[in-house]
Amino acid sequence: MSESLTVPEVDTIVVGAGLAGLVAARSLERAGRSVIVLEARDRVGGRILNVEVDGTVLEAGAQWIGPTQDRVQALADELGVRTYPAYDHGSPLLELGGARHRMHGLALPIGPIATIDLLRAMRRLWRTAGSVPIGRPWQAEDARAMDAVTFADWMDTHLTTRDARALVLAGFRLVFADEPERVSLLHVAHHVRFAGGVRRLVAATGGAHESRFVGGSGQLPLRLADELGGRIRLGQPVSRIVQSDDHVTIGTPSGELTARRVVVAVPPRMAADIEHRPPLPAARHVFEREVPLGRVIKIQTTYDEPFWRRYRLSGQLLGDDGPVGVTFDNTPPDGRPGVLLGFVIGDAASRLGGLPAPERRQRVLAHLARTFGPRAGSPRTYTEHDWQAETWTRGGYYGLMPPTVWTRSGEAAREPVGRVHWAGTETAERWLGYMDGAVESGLRAAAEIVRAEDEASAPQEIDLRDERDGTNIVIHLDDIPDVQR
Repeated sequence: MSESLTVPEVDTIVVGAGLAGLVAARSLERAGRSVIVLEARDRVGGRILNVEVDGTVLEAGAQWIGPTQDRVQALADELGVRTYPAYDHGSPLLELGGARHRMHGLALPIGPIATIDLLRAMRRLWRTAGSVPIGRPWQAEDARAMDAVTFADWMDTHLTTRDARALVLAGFRLVFADEPERVSLLHVAHHVRFAGGVRRLVAATGGAHESRFVGGSGQLPLRLADELGGRIRLGQPVSRIVQSDDHVTIGTPSGELTARRVVVAVPPRMAADIEHRPPLPAARHVFEREVPLGRVIKIQTTYDEPFWRRYRLSGQLLGDDGPVGVTFDNTPPDGRPGVLLGFVIGDAASRLGGLPAPERRQRVLAHLARTFGPRAGSPRTYTEHDWQAETWTRGGYYGLMPPTVWTRSGEAAREPVGRVHWAGTETAERWLGYMDGAVESGLRAAAEIVRAEDEASAPQEIDLRDERDGTNIVIHLDDIPDVQR
């Protein structure tokens, strides 16, 4: 790094106005640091997005909160955003191998042999997850072996029945928004470990889909943006970050900005588009280039009422046949209108996304009608959001770790590089991929900067120890009187 006498315009520039970036900016400002937030989109929120359809607020992106997600809950409490229980009454539906089953309680309609097969596999997965350190999966004793295979490989080894395999596949798609061939076993084991079990990843009550936010999850970034006000600049994608000894220079369409430090709070694949001078370490380069986001289209249909409740259905579907692999009852807390939420995931999302809009709609509604009856095929409104088509996201829900990436680049996920710090849910230790992980990462990045700046501004010391007699005297320069006064 070269020497420089440039005076930074602000203490910190935050790249990305998603939840992580906004939390980092707010924390830094509260610590007395000046901040600018640069956002490529024309809105804040990143992968959180409220949309209003026919007078109803729908969430096109992240929306749920569950047990142990304490950081996002604390943020919501502080911002005055209340939560309410997601609808979880009645029977879920299970579609496996073209057959539809109505579930009753915890009993799985897959037969005793498949049930035993499933339970044995889940016990093996839990034992495997128990060896993975939370937040540092690359430090697991068998990390390289677990990271060398995909979760599909693990399924081939440990699941012998068709129905058990189909059920695990459907659950995997729900949690990771892609196919098991694209994700390492170590990545899955780490999720099971930090969540405290498979059930907490997939369940509504008692799990990651337990509660929703009144007014939609978009209330969180919107209220954070209100606090930050004019410090957020929209339509400003960052193309270049140049580090010097005492500052960073940020390249944007409107020109260059300077700051003492920068927080990059965008998905890894988006961060890879930013040029760095000097270049980033190889491990960080791997993390950005080789961590794709999942493939998901989120679809919501509205009706005069949640008619499926009359038939004692929960509105939940888990299936291995498309196009819609997962549904939830997404009706507002007052019960009107009825809203069905559906996810088209993985290969199905790629296939559906390549079709014309009318054909996409026809295929989705035909599937909903087969599942929930003819009324489901004639909604008041139909809304879809393809996160793969988002220019500044390119997928959802979050970045996935293919084989060998954790063990090659895990330490680089959140390790600062000079004056560049990293945030975003992919860098979280616990609940990475969730809103809670985004909040955690923003708080951590802000704390790193405050700590680094405080250490840099600490008074210099002169060591006057005499090697002959062992005298140990340390004098702070601040304690020396100014003799020229």
